[in-house]
Amino acid sequence: MAPPYADPYSVLIVDDSTAARALLRKIVESDPALSVLGTAPDAESAVRQMRKQLPDVMLLDLEMPGLDGLTFLKKIMAQHPIPVVVCSNHVAEGSDLRAAALKAGASDAIEKPDVSDQQAYRLTVRKLCDALRAGAISRYAPASDGRGRPSGPKISPDVIMPLPANRRPIPVTEPIVCIGASTGGTEALRAVLTALPPDAPAIAIVQHMPQGFTAAFARRMDMLSQIRVAEASSNTAMVRGTALIAPGDQHMTLRRLTAGYRVEVVDGPHITRHRPSVDLLFRSAAICAGQNALGIIMTGMGDDGARCLGELRQAGGTTIAQDEATSVVFGMPREALEMGSAMKALPLDKIAPFIMTFAHRHRQGATA
Repeated sequence: MAPPYADPYSVLIVDDSTAARALLRKIVESDPALSVLGTAPDAESAVRQMRKQLPDVMLLDLEMPGLDGLTFLKKIMAQHPIPVVVCSNHVAEGSDLRAAALKAGASDAIEKPDVSDQQAYRLTVRKLCDALRAGAISRYAPASDGRGRPSGPKISPDVIMPLPANRRPIPVTEPIVCIGASTGGTEALRAVLTALPPDAPAIAIVQHMPQGFTAAFARRMDMLSQIRVAEASSNTAMVRGTALIAPGDQHMTLRRLTAGYRVEVVDGPHITRHRPSVDLLFRSAAICAGQNALGIIMTGMGDDGARCLGELRQAGGTTIAQDEATSVVFGMPREALEMGSAMKALPLDKIAPFIMTFAHRHRQGATA
């Protein structure tokens, strides 16, 4: 994947092990979108290098002499935030250190590569490079207006998909789930998708992400999940056990088939200052799915999705929001709750069970 500007993203590797630094340098340099700005054996050396030039992203170990990696991470986030990917032997999925690193501000936390297992090594290399590119890209996201809301004109979904003047009755179909998320959404989506069983209902996802990263994010979710996860392309059917993620910088809408749905990937202006737009996905679900749809708005800045989640609710759909305690940023869920668009708020660990309960009840009703 080529970076969105001429030069590769610069990476500062901070690890006390000479062998680990050499291995991580080799991994970073294997990706043409990345380059090694420098390496450092400890926090003090890293700070000296950062005073000369800030990297686009840092690759940080947690076990280091002097100032440990977790404390260093907290200082970085408090004094001069930059994207940081933690790479440590102690950040397995579900571990306390992984949770602590993500809470402290790390964009991702990945276990160190195991060179004795070539299959696992290749998987870790891909995860590390994807995470580093994602972290670096986040530095160049569109500017906000200072209140967590992206700047620029706020265009309605009407310019792409106006509401029909006369609503026709919507037939009962397979259940469909639409999820919208922004800041903090990648980790929240990981928690939801990896908790779903193989027979989960079809899911359409809009995660605010720059162009070029959604495919890598989808691959990672696909490797971790029991369901299939892929980047969306036009005319792809939504089938049970599959989640489709809108490509970065393109909108995604739903269209109804006889008893199911397909997605369409479309160009067009930024809607509610975003492309892809959560509002546009929810608008399409309100028009073509109605009572067959569950709309979920998750962690994120601004208000994209809040208005059209209400349209989905008015069309008979079920709507929920992630609660404040588990949201990295409560902007989008708060707007949806305050507008009355979301019926209720749920903690992150209750969202996957709610999806399955919704699907089960919908299917029971369809066969009653």
